[in-house]
Amino acid sequence: MKVLLTGSAGFIGSHVAEALEGAGHEIVGLDLRTGGDVRDTALLDRLLPGTDAVVHQAAKVGLGVDVADLPDYTSINAYGTAVLLAAMARHGVGRLVLASSMVVYGEGAYDCPGHGRVRPGPRVASDLDRGAFEPRCPRCSAPLEPAVIGEDAPTDPRNAYATTKLTQEHLAANWARETGGTAVALRYHNVYGPRMPRDTPYSGVAAIFRSALEGGRAPRVFEDGRQRRDFVHVRDVARANLSALAGTANGASGTLAAYNIASGEPHTVGEMAVEIAELRGGPDPVVTGEYRLGDVRHVVASPDRARADLGFRAVIGFREGMREFATAPLG
Repeated sequence: MKVLLTGSAGFIGSHVAEALEGAGHEIVGLDLRTGGDVRDTALLDRLLPGTDAVVHQAAKVGLGVDVADLPDYTSINAYGTAVLLAAMARHGVGRLVLASSMVVYGEGAYDCPGHGRVRPGPRVASDLDRGAFEPRCPRCSAPLEPAVIGEDAPTDPRNAYATTKLTQEHLAANWARETGGTAVALRYHNVYGPRMPRDTPYSGVAAIFRSALEGGRAPRVFEDGRQRRDFVHVRDVARANLSALAGTANGASGTLAAYNIASGEPHTVGEMAVEIAELRGGPDPVVTGEYRLGDVRHVVASPDRARADLGFRAVIGFREGMREFATAPLG
């Protein structure tokens, strides 16, 4: 199959490229790092003819700095996806795998002892300032128990990155309905692994901790370190893209299907910091109590739908993956 892979030189995209090549697909790569912009209509019109499918990884990622980032997130993630989808329609390319993210959910799922499954609103600065990090029931203010979140949960994006990732999903769904195409959105959870970008305001937390340790500094863990995430290895994510690409051959036309891509084995951010620090020989992490207002507390995924529909299951365990990541080259 001939596949246009956007973001092909990036952290995740480079691993997806290796997986696609290993499976015998012909890849046409497009990446800003190599002079290719997904917003370049003329370039897309040269690359798309004869293409069977698009795997769209290109995006501006991370929580960002502040509202000054809004134009870039919107231009690259939302407008760029719109330009790509319009070009796909012009050239009759009817299969799309989209890199989405767990950030579209906002907070994860929670259970209240009195009201059952609830979705708390955004946390407020006054609570976070006094160290009250756990969300409470929006109806009775009772403590909540984190639960796994499935793909049918309501979306609630809480920062520019999250908003534009959800916009990508909506645009892909519009494209599928209007063209009869088949689209799969992969909602990546916390991806880590070799070639992860170094510490910037747009990096993932694993890269921030690893960069600190590489520089001889203690990882600084925000809040109390007990926030739960699902850390999934980048090679598992690449395999998920292969499974999704195969799934577009049999998927229902005119629809978008979304899947959690996760390990199914959540860990706290503090546990992850300790693991990497121990594997690199310290220094030990420092829990700071600091916070970022756009962060959420717990997001724990159910990977069941991806297993059932795509045949995908993560195979790289937390300890194995972190052992590699502790010394692997960063991007």
